[in-house]
Amino acid sequence: MFKFFNTVASISVTELQEKMKGTIHLLDVRTPNEYRSGHISKAKNVPLNKVDGYKGSLTEEVYVICQSGMRSKKAAKILQKKGYSVVNIRGGMSQWTGQIRGGK
Repeated sequence: MFKFFNTVASISVTELQEKMKGTIHLLDVRTPNEYRSGHISKAKNVPLNKVDGYKGSLTEEVYVICQSGMRSKKAAKILQKKGYSVVNIRGGMSQWTGQIRGGK
């Protein structure tokens, strides 16, 4: 799947809430402290500086979220280069209105 300019697909937090009714792979690329202060329950914390080492299934779509959408976009480009099908969450946690949980 080749795209010009290596653009990353993106969806809004509203679209993410719809997708969460099913099973999705959601990576939260914020720092561990930010993650502990509140995250989406299905999200796995893989900080941006460690995303290059992420090992997941290349056959499943990976959704990436951060605080505003900037770090997740960077993370999405890194993962895309590694062969993952990635979707960035626009607006990030700052626009998320669904439930969040604290801790790990």
